[in-house]
Amino acid sequence: MNYRYKVGCSIENLKGVRDFIRNTLKTHGVQDLQISEMVLALDEMCSNLMIHSHQCNPDELFELHISVQEGKPVIFEIIDDGTVFDINKFSEPDLGNLVHDKRKGGLGIRLVKTIMDKVEYQTASGKNVCRLIKQVRFN
Repeated sequence: MNYRYKVGCSIENLKGVRDFIRNTLKTHGVQDLQISEMVLALDEMCSNLMIHSHQCNPDELFELHISVQEGKPVIFEIIDDGTVFDINKFSEPDLGNLVHDKRKGGLGIRLVKTIMDKVEYQTASGKNVCRLIKQVRFN
């Protein structure tokens, strides 16, 4: 099954994004712990997109697509036309330096890469597509 959710780039809309992901995955019997992990990863990716690519402008939109088929990985696609940020080209800061410098931020991308099995980027027809893939266990 394929699901789509279109949303404005205001961080106030993140609750709706989280609910959409949670409800979609629950419908298919994905285990609660995995749902929580994926919601956390997608919340991080969507909030970064809203803040850094769209400056929290609620008039700018992005789409979240979820593809769920039993026995196959769940595929999430975040599609927008903002500034491209490829998570795979990001150089993660050293964890020790973050703690020593008492710097906020820098852990979200590490978290996303830990939770998801694969993260891919592509640009086509003026649209950016961030694809996050996760093998799940169904109840």
